[in-house]
Amino acid sequence: MEKPWLDEYDSGVPATIDYPEVPVHQFLLDAAAKYPNHRACIFGNVVEPLGNRLMDTTMSYKELLELTQRFAAALQGLGVKKGDRVAVHLPNCPQFIIAYYATSMVGGIVVPCNPQYVPRELRHQLTDSGAKVAVTLSLTYPLIKQVRSDTALEHVVVTNIKEYFPGLLKFLFTVATEKKEGHFQDISGDANTYWFQELLAQAASQPEPVTVTPADTGVLMYTGGTTGVSKGAQLTHKNLVANALQVRWWMVGNKPGQEVMMTALPLFHSYAMTVCMNHTVYLAGTMILIPNPRVLDHVLKSINKHKPTLFPGVPAMYVSVSNHPEIGQYDVSSIRACISGAAGLPPEVQESFESLTGGKLVEGYGLSEATPVTHCNPIYGKRKEGSWIGVPFPDTLAVAMDLETGEKRLETGEIGELCVQGPQVMKGYWNMPTETANSLREHESLGPGLWLHTGDITRMDTDGFFQIVDRKKDMILGSGGYNIYPREVEDVLYEHPKVLEAAVAGVPVGAEKGERVKAYVVLKPGESATEEEILEYCRENLAYYKVPKFVEFRSELPKTMVGKILRRVLIEEELKRMGE
Repeated sequence: MEKPWLDEYDSGVPATIDYPEVPVHQFLLDAAAKYPNHRACIFGNVVEPLGNRLMDTTMSYKELLELTQRFAAALQGLGVKKGDRVAVHLPNCPQFIIAYYATSMVGGIVVPCNPQYVPRELRHQLTDSGAKVAVTLSLTYPLIKQVRSDTALEHVVVTNIKEYFPGLLKFLFTVATEKKEGHFQDISGDANTYWFQELLAQAASQPEPVTVTPADTGVLMYTGGTTGVSKGAQLTHKNLVANALQVRWWMVGNKPGQEVMMTALPLFHSYAMTVCMNHTVYLAGTMILIPNPRVLDHVLKSINKHKPTLFPGVPAMYVSVSNHPEIGQYDVSSIRACISGAAGLPPEVQESFESLTGGKLVEGYGLSEATPVTHCNPIYGKRKEGSWIGVPFPDTLAVAMDLETGEKRLETGEIGELCVQGPQVMKGYWNMPTETANSLREHESLGPGLWLHTGDITRMDTDGFFQIVDRKKDMILGSGGYNIYPREVEDVLYEHPKVLEAAVAGVPVGAEKGERVKAYVVLKPGESATEEEILEYCRENLAYYKVPKFVEFRSELPKTMVGKILRRVLIEEELKRMGE
C-alpha cells in the first residue's frame, strides 16, 4: 500500500517504531529506576476561602512506585489474580495512577469508570466486565453501594480525595468541605469494604511476581455510549505500549525527564490514559492532575505556577482558556504543543489559542477501540484549511471504504468509512463476538490483518491527509435527498464572531421529508444575536441545502466528561418535545 503521508511527517518522526515487548507497568518501573527523585505528579486544588489560592504538593517516581507496588500486594491479598477485572472509579488523582499500574502488575484488567455515571450506566459497566474489585472515591461510594448487589463485586476499596493533598489543604478540606459536600463516609458496617490507606498500611511492600505478556488484555475501555450501548474494548499491553510510543515520537522535541503534562482530561478516558498518563510515565515526565477541568481557576493557576510544556485537550477547553476574562493575568507561554481530540477543532479556536500561548495546537483523531490515537496533524509541519485530522501515525494504515458494503476501497478524494490497521487497534469487544466481527474485518484486497471500521466518514487527499466529514450515524438526510454533515455546518458557525460553541443535528420531520438541520448556539459572554442573523451568516457561507432551518440559543450544550458535545442528547430532547 502506498503511504503518501510519510512525506508529511515532521523531521524526526519515524515511519516505524521498535516497540518493546513489555507490559505497560514497565514504564513506571523504568521511570523510577532512572529518575527516582523526579516529580511524577502534582496534586492539589484551589481554596475558595483563601481567595482561590492554589495549594498543591508533589509525588516522586520513587514514592509513586513504592505505593503502587504496595497496592498491588494489597490487591493480591484481596484475591485478585491474572485476568481479574478491577474497576477504577476515580477522578484525576494519585490514587488513579496507583490503582491503574498496580492492577497491571498483578496481571489484572483495569476497567476505568466515569465517576459521573448514573446508577444505570455504572451498573452496566460493572456487570458487563464482571469486575471483582472496585476502587472508588468516598464521594462516589454511595453509588457503588447502590448497585453493588447487582454486580459480581467481591471487594470495594474507598479513598478520600484529600489523602494526597498538602497538609494545610487537607486540614482546611477536613474542617470546611468534607462533610458538607459528602466526602465523609462511614464504611465500618459494610462487608468487604476497606479504606485505601489502611490496605496500604497492612500490605507487603512488593507483590508476588506475575508474568504479563504483550498479548494479555490490560484495559477494558468502555466506549462512550454516545451512539448506542457502551461496549468494552479489550486493549492489550501491546496496544497500550504501542500507542504511548507513537504519541511520544509524534510530539517532536519531547525530552525524557523534562516534560510537564497538563492533565485536565479525565484519566478514565482512553485519550488521557494514553496521551497524558502512559506517554508521560514512559518519558518520566510530570503530570499536573486536575480532578475537575471545569474549575478553570485551577487549570490556569497550575499553568502559571508549574509551566506545563504539553496540554492535550478538547476544543471546549481551549475555548474556555482563550475566553477567560482574566487570561491576561496568567503566563501561558510555557505551552509548547497541544493535541486536540474528541471533537472537531474549529480553525478559529486553533488560531486564538496559538496566538495566546505561542505554542502549537493541532487536531488529532482516535477512538477507544484504537487506544485511542490513529491520526494527527504534524505539530510543526503542513496544515490544511478545514476539518483535517492529519495523517496516520507510524505503523498505522488507513483507507476509506464504500458506505454501502464496506468492502470496496475508494479512490483518493472519495468519501467513505474510515478503516484503520495498526498495533494500537484492540483485539475485540469484551464478550461481544458479533459486534467484534462487524468492527474488525479482513479485506483480501488490502492485504493480511484485521481492519477496524470506525463508523466515521472520511476522505483522503493526494498528500495522505485525512478529513473527517462526520460520523456515519450523525449524517443528516436532507429533504432533497442530500447528505449533510453536521461538522461542516458547525465549522462555519464557529467562525461567527459572536458564537462561543455550536452543535448541529438533524431534526426528524417525517419518513418522506427526511430531516431538517437545526443549530444549537451558545453565544460569547455579553453578546446577543437573532436567529435571522445566524441564518444569514450560514446562507453566505454554505450551500442552500446545508443552511439550518432553525436556531436555538442555549446557555450551554450537553457534553460528556471529556468535553464531547452530545448530539444524541439534543435529538432526544427534540423527539421528546415532538411527543409532547
